[in-house]
Amino acid sequence: MEASAEQPRRLVLGGLHHVTLIVKDVRGSVDFYRNVLGLRLVKQTVNEDDRSARHLFFGDEEGRPGTMITCLEYPQLDEGTVGVGSTHHVAFSVGSDEELEGWRAYLESRDVQCTEVLDRTYFRSVYLRDPDGHILELATAGPGMTVDEPLEQLGQRAVG
Repeated sequence: MEASAEQPRRLVLGGLHHVTLIVKDVRGSVDFYRNVLGLRLVKQTVNEDDRSARHLFFGDEEGRPGTMITCLEYPQLDEGTVGVGSTHHVAFSVGSDEELEGWRAYLESRDVQCTEVLDRTYFRSVYLRDPDGHILELATAGPGMTVDEPLEQLGQRAVG
């Protein structure tokens, strides 16, 4: 049953908390996520579901939900394959077109390969890969997801 103006939705998702990546060597993850991307290494621990796996948490200065990416170390695993059930990429938000250009120049200065700035209609972005091959995107917030048509029209065509 859909929520309506008369009956507000009682259960609401507050946003994305974190994304967890499987990595071969957490030292490479520390070098990349902390030293290149500038995320804070918030916590080093073990995975509560598999205490043999190291688990690192990266995020903003306070480790707030929505800023975090975590890495589980499994050096013995084979390289993953892309397909149903896998994740294509993780996108990080940047503040402006100028900041995106700055990130691109900075990444190139650190010998991190990335795409040209791509216009995605709703935002602009660059793509790169972390040391384990995960695809990352740096994306601007604007101009926004409804730049091409009113929100009411989008809802009428929603899937499902």
